[in-house]
Amino acid sequence: MAADPPTPTTGQRRDAEVRLHLLGGFRLAHGGTPVVVPRGLQRVIALIGLRPGATRSHLAGLLWPEAAEERALSSLRTALWRLRQDPYCPLTTTADTVRLAPAVRVDVDKLVDTAARIRDGQPPDDAAEALAAGRHDLLPGWYDDWVLADRERLRQLRLHMLEQMAGQHLAAGRHGEALEAALEAMAAEPLRETPHRLVVRIHLAEGNAFEAVHAFYVYRDLLLRELRLEPSPAMSALLDETLEPIRRASRAAAGPSRHPATRAPFRGR
Repeated sequence: MAADPPTPTTGQRRDAEVRLHLLGGFRLAHGGTPVVVPRGLQRVIALIGLRPGATRSHLAGLLWPEAAEERALSSLRTALWRLRQDPYCPLTTTADTVRLAPAVRVDVDKLVDTAARIRDGQPPDDAAEALAAGRHDLLPGWYDDWVLADRERLRQLRLHMLEQMAGQHLAAGRHGEALEAALEAMAAEPLRETPHRLVVRIHLAEGNAFEAVHAFYVYRDLLLRELRLEPSPAMSALLDETLEPIRRASRAAAGPSRHPATRAPFRGR
C-alpha cells in the first residue's frame, strides 16, 4: 500500500473521530486526515484492533512469536512508547491491557455487528452497505499467523451473513434482494454450494424453472471441472423436484405409443 504524504496534525481536535480500516489494507485516518504509520507499528495497532482488551503478554506473543517472552514484552513496550509520542495516538493502556481509544471506529467491528444483527433476524441498517461489508480481505499481503486466522474467520462470517440475508429475503418473498445477496456470496466463494443452492431455490420460488435448471448445471459443470465432484444429493434433489412435474406432463401429453411396430397384436375372442 502506498503511504499517504505526511500531514501536520497541529490544531486538529483531539476528540475527532479516528477510523481504522483493516479490510482491503491498513489505513488510519484522524478526522478525515490520513495518518502515516510505519509498518512495524501498523502491526501493533491492527492486532489491538482485532483483539480489544488483550493482555500485553498475549499481544507480545502474537507479534513476536519466535522471541523469548521477556524480549517480546520489551519490544511491545518500545512500540507502545513510540505510539504514545503522537498526541493523537489511538491507544488506551492500563497496567496489563491495551485497547483502542473510544474515538476509534474499526471497519471490522461494523462487519461483525452487521452479521450479528442479521443472525438475530434484524434487518441491516443499510442493505447496500451490508452487501459490500467485508468484500475485501483482511490486511491483504500480510501473512502473520494471527492475520491468516482472522482473515478466514471474517471470510466465513461474511459468507454466512450473505446466505442468511438471502434466506431471510427469500422467506419474505423479496426475490430480487434474495438473489442479490446469494450472488454476492457466490462471487466471494464460487465453489461453495450453499449460495448456488439458494439461487436455484429463488428461481423456483419465482416460477422460473429454466433459470433454476440453468443455475444447477452451471454449478455442476464448474464443480466437475475444478474438483471432479458432483453436487450434493440435497442440491440434486432440488433439480428432481423441478423436473418431475415436467416429466409427468410430458408423459401425459405423449399418451400410449401408436407406432405399428409396437402395437400389441389383436387377439379375437
